[in-house]
Amino acid sequence: MKELSFTQLIEKPSNMDYKGAKDWILSCLDTLSGKLHYHGKHHTLDVLEITTELCGLEGIDEYHTRLLQTAALLHDIGFTKNNKDHEIIGCDMSREILPQFGYTDGEINIICGMIMATKIPQSPKTRFEEIICDADLDYLGRDDFYSIGDSLFKELVEYEVLDDVRAWNRIQVGFLEKHKYFTQTNIDRRQPVKQSYLDSLKELVATY
Repeated sequence: MKELSFTQLIEKPSNMDYKGAKDWILSCLDTLSGKLHYHGKHHTLDVLEITTELCGLEGIDEYHTRLLQTAALLHDIGFTKNNKDHEIIGCDMSREILPQFGYTDGEINIICGMIMATKIPQSPKTRFEEIICDADLDYLGRDDFYSIGDSLFKELVEYEVLDDVRAWNRIQVGFLEKHKYFTQTNIDRRQPVKQSYLDSLKELVATY
């Protein structure tokens, strides 16, 4: 378990209007391109749900849960402007948007740290960042792994990044081999399932 920073330990609940911020962010996400078969609003809602679930299972207090939920809502907001460097764009948008809903500079810094931690390869430095990273890639160890993976492949095809299924499966093998879960909750409940997918994909790729 990673230590919380001094700022995070002494931060007191502010007048942040989480509901107002959530409503604004979800409305903004409605403008996402239809090409984003994976990084659409549905993905943000999934990450929000898993973030909330992990906060409960990992014993996170209500105040920091709100910060995590806000970061989950904003972690892909940058896609509304550009699909490149979307984490940096998302932080810029957060600094512009969140003060309107009562978030302090300290809270926004924590939120931006969580957004940046989700950039691949993930690089969490705090327990909160570990939670959002695990929520973002929770599907790697879930029953919907293949269907969600297919949506990402479809998105890559749309943006002319990739168009070969065999190449995609090789990429998936490499990604799963390098990926790790950080919270004990997901190490216990997702890692074994993720390993089974990796084993199956390696067998498939070996036939090429």
